[in-house]
Amino acid sequence: MTAAAPPGLPAKMHALVRTFLTSPGAVEAAVAEFGSPAHLVFPQVFAENLEGLRGVLAARVPGFRICYAHKVNQSRAFVLTAWAAGVGIDVASAAELDSALGAGFTPDRIEVTGPKGAEFVADLVERGVTINIDNPWELERIAALTEPGARVPVLVRVCGFAGTPVSRFGVPLARIDAVLKVLAAERERIEFRGFAFHLDSGEPAERVRAVESCLELTERAYAAGLTPSILNIGGGFRQVFTADATAFDAYVHALRESLLGRGEPMTWGGNTFGFHLEDGAVHGTPVFHKYANTVDAARMLADLLDTGLESHGGRGLAAVAAENLLEVWLEPGKSLVDHAGITVARVEFVKETADGSTLVNLDLSRDTVTPADQEVMVDPILVPANGSAAESANSGAVGVFLAGRLCLERDLITNHKVWLPRCPAPGDFLVFPNTAAYHMDLSAARASMHSVPPKLAVAQQSGTFRVCRDVDYRHEVH
Repeated sequence: MTAAAPPGLPAKMHALVRTFLTSPGAVEAAVAEFGSPAHLVFPQVFAENLEGLRGVLAARVPGFRICYAHKVNQSRAFVLTAWAAGVGIDVASAAELDSALGAGFTPDRIEVTGPKGAEFVADLVERGVTINIDNPWELERIAALTEPGARVPVLVRVCGFAGTPVSRFGVPLARIDAVLKVLAAERERIEFRGFAFHLDSGEPAERVRAVESCLELTERAYAAGLTPSILNIGGGFRQVFTADATAFDAYVHALRESLLGRGEPMTWGGNTFGFHLEDGAVHGTPVFHKYANTVDAARMLADLLDTGLESHGGRGLAAVAAENLLEVWLEPGKSLVDHAGITVARVEFVKETADGSTLVNLDLSRDTVTPADQEVMVDPILVPANGSAAESANSGAVGVFLAGRLCLERDLITNHKVWLPRCPAPGDFLVFPNTAAYHMDLSAARASMHSVPPKLAVAQQSGTFRVCRDVDYRHEVH
Protein backbone atom coordinates (compact mmCIF):
# COMPACT_ATOMS: atom_id res chain seq x y z
CA MET A 1 0.00 0.00 0.00
CA THR A 2 1.31 3.44 -0.91
CA ALA A 3 1.82 5.74 2.06
CA ALA A 4 -0.34 8.84 2.11
CA ALA A 5 1.47 12.00 1.05
CA PRO A 6 2.15 14.41 3.91
CA PRO A 7 0.08 17.60 3.99
CA GLY A 8 1.45 20.42 1.89
CA LEU A 9 0.79 24.10 1.23
CA PRO A 10 1.70 24.70 -2.42
CA ALA A 11 2.11 28.37 -3.24
CA LYS A 12 0.58 30.04 -6.26
CA MET A 13 3.42 31.50 -8.29
CA HIS A 14 3.59 33.66 -11.38
CA ALA A 15 5.06 31.89 -14.39
CA LEU A 16 7.85 34.47 -14.70
CA VAL A 17 8.93 33.94 -11.09
CA ARG A 18 8.80 30.18 -11.44
CA THR A 19 10.90 30.37 -14.62
CA PHE A 20 13.50 32.39 -12.74
CA LEU A 21 13.59 29.87 -9.89
CA THR A 22 13.97 26.94 -12.26
CA SER A 23 16.68 28.62 -14.34
CA PRO A 24 19.89 26.76 -13.43
CA GLY A 25 22.06 28.86 -11.18
CA ALA A 26 19.82 31.97 -11.23
CA VAL A 27 19.12 32.10 -7.49
CA GLU A 28 22.69 31.18 -6.56
CA ALA A 29 24.13 33.81 -8.90
CA ALA A 30 21.94 36.58 -7.46
CA VAL A 31 22.88 35.69 -3.91
CA ALA A 32 26.57 35.31 -4.79
CA GLU A 33 26.63 38.86 -6.14
CA PHE A 34 24.40 40.66 -3.67
CA GLY A 35 24.37 38.49 -0.55
CA SER A 36 21.91 36.37 1.42
CA PRO A 37 19.23 36.77 2.55
CA ALA A 38 17.76 38.91 -0.21
CA HIS A 39 14.39 40.23 -1.33
CA LEU A 40 13.72 40.00 -5.08
CA VAL A 41 11.00 42.03 -6.80
CA PHE A 42 9.62 41.48 -10.30
CA PRO A 43 8.32 44.76 -11.81
CA GLN A 44 6.97 42.96 -14.89
CA VAL A 45 4.58 41.01 -12.67
CA PHE A 46 3.56 44.30 -11.02
CA ALA A 47 2.81 45.75 -14.48
CA GLU A 48 0.68 42.73 -15.37
CA ASN A 49 -1.32 43.06 -12.15
CA LEU A 50 -1.85 46.74 -12.87
CA GLU A 51 -3.14 46.04 -16.36
CA GLY A 52 -5.57 43.49 -14.95
CA LEU A 53 -7.19 46.07 -12.66
CA ARG A 54 -7.11 48.73 -15.36
CA GLY A 55 -8.90 46.40 -17.77
CA VAL A 56 -11.70 45.79 -15.26
CA LEU A 57 -12.19 49.53 -14.73
CA ALA A 58 -11.97 50.47 -18.41
CA ALA A 59 -14.70 47.97 -19.27
CA ARG A 60 -17.11 49.42 -16.73
CA VAL A 61 -16.60 53.10 -15.98
CA PRO A 62 -15.79 56.05 -18.25
CA GLY A 63 -13.49 57.71 -15.75
CA PHE A 64 -11.13 56.16 -13.22
CA ARG A 65 -7.74 56.44 -11.58
CA ILE A 66 -5.51 53.81 -9.99
CA CYS A 67 -3.17 55.15 -7.30
CA TYR A 68 -0.46 52.67 -6.35
CA ALA A 69 -0.23 52.51 -2.54
CA HIS A 70 3.50 53.12 -2.08
CA LYS A 71 3.48 51.96 1.54
CA VAL A 72 3.07 48.32 0.53
CA ASN A 73 6.71 48.19 -0.58
CA GLN A 74 9.57 50.68 -0.69
CA SER A 75 10.78 49.31 -4.04
CA ARG A 76 11.95 51.92 -6.53
CA ALA A 77 11.29 49.44 -9.34
CA PHE A 78 7.61 49.26 -8.47
CA VAL A 79 7.30 53.05 -8.25
CA LEU A 80 9.00 53.51 -11.62
CA THR A 81 6.75 50.86 -13.16
CA ALA A 82 3.66 52.68 -11.87
CA TRP A 83 4.99 55.97 -13.23
CA ALA A 84 5.70 54.45 -16.65
CA ALA A 85 2.20 52.98 -16.75
CA GLY A 86 0.68 56.45 -16.37
CA VAL A 87 -1.23 55.76 -13.16
CA GLY A 88 -1.26 57.74 -9.94
CA ILE A 89 0.45 57.06 -6.64
CA ASP A 90 -0.78 57.13 -3.05
CA VAL A 91 1.85 58.25 -0.54
CA ALA A 92 1.61 58.49 3.25
CA SER A 93 4.81 60.25 4.36
CA ALA A 94 7.28 62.93 3.33
CA ALA A 95 9.79 60.25 2.33
CA GLU A 96 7.25 58.47 0.12
CA LEU A 97 6.36 61.81 -1.45
CA ASP A 98 10.03 62.43 -2.23
CA SER A 99 10.25 58.91 -3.70
CA ALA A 100 7.28 59.57 -5.98
CA LEU A 101 8.56 62.96 -7.12
CA GLY A 102 12.02 61.48 -7.70
CA ALA A 103 10.51 58.81 -9.95
CA GLY A 104 8.87 61.48 -12.12
CA PHE A 105 5.35 61.75 -10.70
CA THR A 106 3.92 65.24 -11.04
CA PRO A 107 1.65 66.67 -8.30
CA ASP A 108 -1.51 66.04 -10.31
CA ARG A 109 -0.77 62.28 -10.18
CA ILE A 110 -0.08 62.17 -6.43
CA GLU A 111 -2.59 61.55 -3.65
CA VAL A 112 -1.55 61.80 0.01
CA THR A 113 -3.39 59.66 2.56
CA GLY A 114 -3.18 58.90 6.27
CA PRO A 115 -2.77 61.19 9.30
CA LYS A 116 -0.51 64.19 8.69
CA GLY A 117 1.36 66.57 10.97
CA ALA A 118 1.46 70.35 10.66
CA GLU A 119 4.78 70.47 8.81
CA PHE A 120 3.69 67.82 6.31
CA VAL A 121 0.35 69.55 5.67
CA ALA A 122 2.13 72.84 4.96
CA ASP A 123 4.43 71.11 2.47
CA LEU A 124 1.48 69.44 0.73
CA VAL A 125 -0.40 72.72 0.39
CA GLU A 126 2.62 74.29 -1.26
CA ARG A 127 3.10 71.39 -3.67
CA GLY A 128 -0.53 71.22 -4.80
CA VAL A 129 -0.99 67.45 -4.55
CA THR A 130 -4.41 65.94 -3.80
CA ILE A 131 -4.80 65.63 -0.03
CA ASN A 132 -7.02 62.87 1.31
CA ILE A 133 -8.30 64.42 4.55
CA ASP A 134 -8.06 62.21 7.63
CA ASN A 135 -9.68 64.59 10.16
CA PRO A 136 -11.25 68.04 10.51
CA TRP A 137 -8.04 69.54 11.91
CA GLU A 138 -6.24 68.83 8.64
CA LEU A 139 -8.99 70.58 6.72
CA GLU A 140 -8.81 73.62 8.97
CA ARG A 141 -5.01 73.80 8.58
CA ILE A 142 -5.30 73.61 4.79
CA ALA A 143 -7.83 76.45 4.77
CA ALA A 144 -5.60 78.56 6.99
CA LEU A 145 -2.47 77.98 4.90
CA THR A 146 -3.97 78.41 1.42
CA GLU A 147 -4.21 81.75 -0.33
CA PRO A 148 -7.61 82.60 -1.88
CA GLY A 149 -7.75 81.32 -5.44
CA ALA A 150 -4.96 78.76 -4.95
CA ARG A 151 -7.53 75.97 -4.40
CA VAL A 152 -5.86 72.90 -2.93
CA PRO A 153 -7.55 69.67 -4.15
CA VAL A 154 -8.88 67.45 -1.35
CA LEU A 155 -10.79 64.24 -0.81
CA VAL A 156 -12.47 63.46 2.50
CA ARG A 157 -11.90 60.01 3.94
CA VAL A 158 -14.97 58.71 5.73
CA CYS A 159 -15.33 56.03 8.41
CA GLY A 160 -17.95 54.70 10.81
CA PHE A 161 -20.07 52.78 8.32
CA ALA A 162 -22.80 50.47 9.60
CA GLY A 163 -21.53 46.99 10.36
CA THR A 164 -17.88 48.03 10.09
CA PRO A 165 -15.41 48.00 13.01
CA VAL A 166 -14.35 51.34 14.45
CA SER A 167 -11.37 52.77 12.60
CA ARG A 168 -8.67 55.16 13.75
CA PHE A 169 -8.58 56.67 10.25
CA GLY A 170 -10.97 59.10 8.57
CA VAL A 171 -13.83 61.39 9.52
CA PRO A 172 -16.76 59.65 11.26
CA LEU A 173 -20.08 59.91 9.46
CA ALA A 174 -21.45 61.88 12.41
CA ARG A 175 -18.93 64.67 11.77
CA ILE A 176 -19.48 65.03 8.02
CA ASP A 177 -21.95 67.92 8.27
CA ALA A 178 -19.31 70.04 10.02
CA VAL A 179 -16.79 69.14 7.32
CA LEU A 180 -19.24 70.04 4.52
CA LYS A 181 -19.80 73.39 6.18
CA VAL A 182 -16.06 74.15 6.13
CA LEU A 183 -15.76 72.98 2.52
CA ALA A 184 -18.64 75.22 1.45
CA ALA A 185 -17.23 78.22 3.30
CA GLU A 186 -13.72 77.74 1.88
CA ARG A 187 -14.54 77.19 -1.80
CA GLU A 188 -11.97 79.79 -2.84
CA ARG A 189 -9.19 77.90 -1.07
CA ILE A 190 -10.25 74.26 -1.20
CA GLU A 191 -11.29 72.25 -4.24
CA PHE A 192 -13.42 69.46 -2.82
CA ARG A 193 -13.13 66.49 -5.18
CA GLY A 194 -15.14 63.80 -3.42
CA PHE A 195 -15.35 61.19 -0.69
CA ALA A 196 -13.03 58.30 0.00
CA PHE A 197 -12.87 55.24 2.22
CA HIS A 198 -10.49 52.40 2.91
CA LEU A 199 -11.48 49.14 4.58
CA ASP A 200 -9.12 46.56 6.03
CA SER A 201 -11.81 43.95 5.56
CA GLY A 202 -12.17 42.24 2.21
CA GLU A 203 -15.82 41.44 2.86
CA PRO A 204 -17.87 42.57 -0.18
CA ALA A 205 -20.94 43.48 1.89
CA GLU A 206 -18.95 45.95 4.01
CA ARG A 207 -17.54 47.62 0.92
CA VAL A 208 -20.98 47.92 -0.69
CA ARG A 209 -22.35 49.60 2.45
CA ALA A 210 -19.43 52.03 2.40
CA VAL A 211 -20.07 52.83 -1.27
CA GLU A 212 -23.76 53.49 -0.64
CA SER A 213 -22.90 55.77 2.30
CA CYS A 214 -20.44 57.76 0.19
CA LEU A 215 -22.96 58.12 -2.62
CA GLU A 216 -25.49 59.46 -0.14
CA LEU A 217 -22.86 61.89 1.16
CA THR A 218 -22.19 62.97 -2.41
CA GLU A 219 -25.85 63.96 -2.75
CA ARG A 220 -25.60 65.95 0.47
CA ALA A 221 -22.50 67.68 -0.86
CA TYR A 222 -24.38 68.66 -4.05
CA ALA A 223 -27.13 70.10 -1.86
CA ALA A 224 -24.50 72.16 -0.01
CA GLY A 225 -23.39 73.74 -3.28
CA LEU A 226 -20.30 71.58 -3.72
CA THR A 227 -19.37 69.70 -6.90
CA PRO A 228 -17.71 66.39 -6.00
CA SER A 229 -16.53 64.35 -8.98
CA ILE A 230 -14.68 61.40 -7.42
CA LEU A 231 -15.64 58.28 -5.49
CA ASN A 232 -12.48 56.77 -4.00
CA ILE A 233 -13.06 53.14 -2.94
CA GLY A 234 -9.59 52.68 -1.43
CA GLY A 235 -7.61 49.47 -1.49
CA GLY A 236 -7.69 46.28 0.55
CA PHE A 237 -8.13 44.02 -2.48
CA ARG A 238 -7.07 40.52 -1.60
CA GLN A 239 -4.11 38.42 -2.67
CA VAL A 240 -4.20 34.76 -3.63
CA PHE A 241 -1.41 32.82 -1.94
CA THR A 242 -2.40 29.19 -2.34
CA ALA A 243 -2.17 27.21 -5.57
CA ASP A 244 -4.51 24.52 -4.29
CA ALA A 245 -7.43 25.40 -2.05
CA THR A 246 -8.15 21.72 -1.42
CA ALA A 247 -4.58 21.11 -0.27
CA PHE A 248 -4.76 24.18 1.98
CA ASP A 249 -7.98 22.93 3.57
CA ALA A 250 -6.44 19.47 4.04
CA TYR A 251 -3.41 20.97 5.77
CA VAL A 252 -5.56 23.06 8.11
CA HIS A 253 -7.64 19.96 8.90
CA ALA A 254 -4.50 18.00 9.76
CA LEU A 255 -3.26 20.94 11.85
CA ARG A 256 -6.50 21.09 13.80
CA GLU A 257 -6.33 17.32 14.38
CA SER A 258 -2.76 17.68 15.68
CA LEU A 259 -3.89 20.36 18.14
CA LEU A 260 -6.27 17.74 19.53
CA GLY A 261 -3.43 15.25 19.89
CA ARG A 262 -4.35 13.20 16.84
CA GLY A 263 -1.81 12.24 14.20
CA GLU A 264 1.67 13.67 13.84
CA PRO A 265 2.54 16.76 15.92
CA MET A 266 2.57 19.78 13.60
CA THR A 267 3.15 22.79 15.87
CA TRP A 268 6.09 24.22 17.75
CA GLY A 269 5.91 25.13 21.41
CA GLY A 270 2.18 24.63 21.81
CA ASN A 271 1.33 27.38 19.30
CA THR A 272 -2.38 27.33 18.40
CA PHE A 273 -2.31 30.09 15.72
CA GLY A 274 -5.34 31.84 17.20
CA PHE A 275 -7.43 28.69 17.54
CA HIS A 276 -8.64 27.69 20.99
CA LEU A 277 -9.50 24.25 22.31
CA GLU A 278 -12.78 23.71 24.10
CA ASP A 279 -14.84 20.59 24.82
CA GLY A 280 -12.63 18.42 22.67
CA ALA A 281 -12.95 20.64 19.59
CA VAL A 282 -10.95 23.40 17.87
CA HIS A 283 -12.68 26.78 17.63
CA GLY A 284 -11.91 30.26 16.35
CA THR A 285 -10.31 31.98 13.38
CA PRO A 286 -6.59 31.38 12.79
CA VAL A 287 -4.08 34.19 12.36
CA PHE A 288 -3.30 32.88 8.86
CA HIS A 289 -6.88 33.18 7.50
CA LYS A 290 -5.80 35.47 4.62
CA TYR A 291 -4.00 32.52 3.01
CA ALA A 292 -7.33 30.76 2.42
CA ASN A 293 -8.54 33.36 -0.08
CA THR A 294 -9.09 32.19 -3.67
CA VAL A 295 -10.68 35.34 -5.17
CA ASP A 296 -8.13 37.54 -6.94
CA ALA A 297 -8.22 41.33 -6.95
CA ALA A 298 -9.46 41.75 -10.52
CA ARG A 299 -12.44 39.49 -9.88
CA MET A 300 -13.12 41.17 -6.55
CA LEU A 301 -13.11 44.60 -8.20
CA ALA A 302 -15.32 43.42 -11.08
CA ASP A 303 -17.83 41.91 -8.67
CA LEU A 304 -17.94 45.13 -6.68
CA LEU A 305 -18.47 47.34 -9.72
CA ASP A 306 -21.21 45.01 -10.99
CA THR A 307 -23.02 44.82 -7.64
CA GLY A 308 -26.56 46.17 -7.68
CA LEU A 309 -27.07 48.92 -5.09
CA GLU A 310 -30.33 48.63 -3.17
CA SER A 311 -30.38 52.37 -2.54
CA HIS A 312 -30.24 53.01 -6.30
CA GLY A 313 -32.94 50.68 -7.53
CA GLY A 314 -30.59 47.74 -7.99
CA ARG A 315 -28.45 49.50 -10.59
CA GLY A 316 -24.80 48.48 -10.55
CA LEU A 317 -22.18 50.56 -8.78
CA ALA A 318 -20.36 51.28 -12.05
CA ALA A 319 -23.58 52.45 -13.72
CA VAL A 320 -24.46 54.71 -10.78
CA ALA A 321 -20.99 56.26 -10.79
CA ALA A 322 -21.23 56.90 -14.54
CA GLU A 323 -24.71 58.41 -14.27
CA ASN A 324 -23.45 60.82 -11.61
CA LEU A 325 -20.31 61.69 -13.60
CA LEU A 326 -18.11 60.31 -10.81
CA GLU A 327 -14.62 59.05 -11.48
CA VAL A 328 -13.85 55.86 -9.58
CA TRP A 329 -10.50 55.95 -7.80
CA LEU A 330 -8.81 53.11 -6.00
CA GLU A 331 -5.59 52.71 -4.00
CA PRO A 332 -4.37 49.14 -4.52
CA GLY A 333 -1.15 48.02 -2.90
CA LYS A 334 -1.17 44.32 -2.01
CA SER A 335 -2.96 43.36 -5.20
CA LEU A 336 -0.41 45.15 -7.40
CA VAL A 337 2.56 43.38 -5.82
CA ASP A 338 0.78 40.01 -5.59
CA HIS A 339 3.27 37.33 -6.73
CA ALA A 340 5.74 40.09 -7.63
CA GLY A 341 8.26 39.41 -4.86
CA ILE A 342 10.14 36.56 -3.20
CA THR A 343 12.62 36.28 -0.36
CA VAL A 344 15.69 34.03 -0.60
CA ALA A 345 17.56 32.65 2.42
CA ARG A 346 20.48 30.28 2.82
CA VAL A 347 20.40 27.17 5.00
CA GLU A 348 23.07 27.53 7.68
CA PHE A 349 22.68 24.22 9.50
CA VAL A 350 20.20 21.48 10.41
CA LYS A 351 19.77 20.10 13.93
CA GLU A 352 17.57 17.75 15.92
CA THR A 353 15.83 19.11 19.01
CA ALA A 354 15.20 17.32 22.30
CA ASP A 355 11.75 16.14 21.18
CA GLY A 356 13.09 14.72 17.92
CA SER A 357 11.96 17.58 15.67
CA THR A 358 14.14 18.62 12.75
CA LEU A 359 15.09 22.28 12.86
CA VAL A 360 16.42 24.01 9.72
CA ASN A 361 18.23 27.23 10.58
CA LEU A 362 18.29 29.99 7.96
CA ASP A 363 20.24 33.22 7.74
CA LEU A 364 17.18 35.42 8.23
CA SER A 365 14.71 36.12 11.01
CA ARG A 366 10.95 35.74 11.14
CA ASP A 367 10.20 39.43 10.70
CA THR A 368 11.96 39.33 7.33
CA VAL A 369 9.10 37.38 5.79
CA THR A 370 6.06 37.94 8.01
CA PRO A 371 4.82 40.12 10.89
CA ALA A 372 5.20 38.50 14.30
CA ASP A 373 1.46 37.95 14.79
CA GLN A 374 1.02 36.08 11.50
CA GLU A 375 2.27 32.81 10.01
CA VAL A 376 3.61 32.00 6.54
CA MET A 377 1.13 29.40 5.29
CA VAL A 378 2.62 28.49 1.92
CA ASP A 379 5.54 26.13 1.46
CA PRO A 380 8.95 27.59 0.64
CA ILE A 381 10.77 26.33 -2.46
CA LEU A 382 13.96 24.33 -1.88
CA VAL A 383 16.72 25.28 -4.32
CA PRO A 384 19.85 23.12 -3.95
CA ALA A 385 23.18 24.89 -3.79
CA ASN A 386 24.33 23.25 -7.02
CA GLY A 387 22.03 25.56 -8.96
CA SER A 388 19.42 23.08 -10.20
CA ALA A 389 15.92 23.79 -8.93
CA ALA A 390 14.32 21.24 -6.61
CA GLU A 391 11.14 19.43 -7.56
CA SER A 392 8.08 20.69 -5.70
CA ALA A 393 6.50 17.24 -5.23
CA ASN A 394 6.25 15.88 -1.70
CA SER A 395 7.59 12.42 -2.60
CA GLY A 396 10.01 11.38 0.13
CA ALA A 397 9.31 14.61 1.96
CA VAL A 398 10.64 15.41 5.42
CA GLY A 399 8.79 17.51 7.98
CA VAL A 400 10.81 20.34 9.48
CA PHE A 401 10.47 23.60 11.38
CA LEU A 402 12.28 26.66 10.01
CA ALA A 403 14.22 28.73 12.52
CA GLY A 404 15.71 32.21 12.34
CA ARG A 405 19.06 33.62 13.30
CA LEU A 406 18.10 35.54 16.45
CA CYS A 407 18.58 34.32 20.00
CA LEU A 408 14.91 34.43 21.03
CA GLU A 409 13.06 31.17 21.56
CA ARG A 410 10.07 32.52 19.70
CA ASP A 411 12.07 33.45 16.62
CA LEU A 412 10.91 30.58 14.47
CA ILE A 413 10.09 31.41 10.88
CA THR A 414 7.42 28.71 10.88
CA ASN A 415 5.63 27.54 13.99
CA HIS A 416 3.89 24.94 11.83
CA LYS A 417 5.65 21.92 10.34
CA VAL A 418 6.76 22.31 6.73
CA TRP A 419 7.33 19.30 4.47
CA LEU A 420 10.21 19.70 2.03
CA PRO A 421 11.16 17.30 -0.80
CA ARG A 422 14.26 16.29 1.16
CA CYS A 423 16.13 17.44 4.21
CA PRO A 424 18.05 20.61 3.29
CA ALA A 425 21.79 20.79 3.61
CA PRO A 426 23.97 23.75 4.59
CA GLY A 427 24.37 26.02 1.58
CA ASP A 428 21.00 25.16 0.04
CA PHE A 429 18.47 27.96 -0.45
CA LEU A 430 14.86 28.29 0.62
CA VAL A 431 12.69 30.72 -1.33
CA PHE A 432 9.62 32.24 0.33
CA PRO A 433 6.99 33.10 -2.31
CA ASN A 434 4.84 36.24 -2.46
CA THR A 435 6.53 38.39 0.18
CA ALA A 436 6.34 41.77 -1.60
CA ALA A 437 3.21 43.01 0.19
CA TYR A 438 4.45 44.68 3.40
CA HIS A 439 6.57 41.68 4.46
CA MET A 440 9.78 43.12 3.03
CA ASP A 441 9.64 46.46 4.81
CA LEU A 442 6.94 46.75 7.47
CA SER A 443 8.69 44.90 10.28
CA ALA A 444 12.27 44.81 8.98
CA ALA A 445 14.55 44.87 12.02
CA ARG A 446 18.26 45.12 12.75
CA ALA A 447 18.28 42.95 15.87
CA SER A 448 21.72 41.57 16.79
CA MET A 449 23.04 44.21 14.36
CA HIS A 450 22.08 42.12 11.34
CA SER A 451 21.69 44.18 8.18
CA VAL A 452 18.35 44.54 6.45
CA PRO A 453 18.42 42.21 3.42
CA PRO A 454 19.19 43.86 0.08
CA LYS A 455 16.30 44.39 -2.31
CA LEU A 456 16.94 43.32 -5.89
CA ALA A 457 14.94 43.93 -9.06
CA VAL A 458 14.60 41.09 -11.56
CA ALA A 459 13.53 41.64 -15.16
CA GLN A 460 13.41 39.27 -18.13
CA GLN A 461 14.68 40.59 -21.46
CA SER A 462 14.87 38.41 -24.58
CA GLY A 463 14.61 35.30 -22.45
CA THR A 464 17.45 36.35 -20.14
CA PHE A 465 17.04 37.50 -16.55
CA ARG A 466 18.82 40.61 -15.38
CA VAL A 467 19.23 41.28 -11.68
CA CYS A 468 20.26 44.61 -10.16
CA ARG A 469 19.90 46.44 -6.90
CA ASP A 470 16.42 47.86 -6.64
CA VAL A 471 17.78 51.40 -6.20
CA ASP A 472 19.64 51.03 -9.51
CA TYR A 473 16.64 49.79 -11.48
CA ARG A 474 15.77 51.61 -14.69
CA HIS A 475 12.46 50.92 -16.40
CA GLU A 476 14.21 50.80 -19.79
CA VAL A 477 15.87 47.44 -18.98
CA HIS A 478 12.89 45.68 -20.50
